[in-house]
Amino acid sequence: MKSLSLISLFIFCSFFSQKKIALDSLQTRDVQELLGDDYGNIYLYKNKDLSFTKYDSLGTQLGKVMLTFPYKIQSVTNPLNIVMFSENAQEIKFLDQNLNEIQKINLSGIFGFIKAVYAEDLQYAWLIDESNKTLIQYNFRSSSVISSFPFSINLQSLRDFLVYDNRIYILRDNAFEVYNATATLLFAKKLMDAKKLRRINNDILVFESQAVQKFDGKNISEIFRNESAKIVDKNNAGFLALIKDKLYLYQK
Repeated sequence: MKSLSLISLFIFCSFFSQKKIALDSLQTRDVQELLGDDYGNIYLYKNKDLSFTKYDSLGTQLGKVMLTFPYKIQSVTNPLNIVMFSENAQEIKFLDQNLNEIQKINLSGIFGFIKAVYAEDLQYAWLIDESNKTLIQYNFRSSSVISSFPFSINLQSLRDFLVYDNRIYILRDNAFEVYNATATLLFAKKLMDAKKLRRINNDILVFESQAVQKFDGKNISEIFRNESAKIVDKNNAGFLALIKDKLYLYQK
């Protein structure tokens, strides 16, 4: 078993080069979410004090916001328009590149209880209404419902979801599932400690605590793993891994 671990480590190191990012351990302590945009900036979310902070690659703080409720940050793929959703507050927030709020959408007076949100672009969002068991496409610019589908699946342990090409991708604590618009299960895979989903072109990336997997529409395959990591993420430069309160970038 020890020999196998050494071989795996050798293979891993031969494919990736490691670069330490200049964030000290105090900044990365108690972090629940790590994100990296394609400009080399790093974003840290701490549930302990409900803070969301942006740093450059040299560790300089570029922005910080203190939140009233827990939020889930969808992604920082577009750092000019960062989307976040609070199940507790039933609202969507949009932040600019300096983490200033540029828009807030209150969902509580419009729908039932919204369990999860996926902002498709700067106009449309998909909502899972848990109380009415529906999947809703919502134009938040015009405050109008575009379409609504019955979506009666078990939402227990739901971590994340997204919609793409008439497929609904569901992430649970220990499973990745794909459904069609009639809530028929098309694909399922057990996971360990799942965290979030992200779409890059036609691929769906599935993030676990220590690994990143890619679903190409038919099969799922692992594209990165670090057994020492607490959190992993990806940008166009490579894979980010938080290891013992130190942040590393792994480049091919």
